[in-house]
Amino acid sequence: MANPRSSKSIPAELTDFDKLPDSAHVRLRVVQGLYGCSPSAVWRNCKLGFIPAPIKLARNLACWNVGELRAALKNPRQEGQKNVTP
Repeated sequence: MANPRSSKSIPAELTDFDKLPDSAHVRLRVVQGLYGCSPSAVWRNCKLGFIPAPIKLARNLACWNVGELRAALKNPRQEGQKNVTP
């Protein structure tokens, strides 16, 4: 029998990430799941440019664009590489 607790800990947005449109936005828990890291590591990697910057909706509410996350996961930035804006 599967552990019911484990299925509750995974956000629905993460399990259905491939079905979301590029214009959708996800919260911190989904980004943590995609990159397999802690909340502080997500913020640190955003600051370093390894993870796209979030959109701040309120003082304590940030969301990431699904299309930007997909692009970053497809073409990860290498350490030491400068952020280049086209």
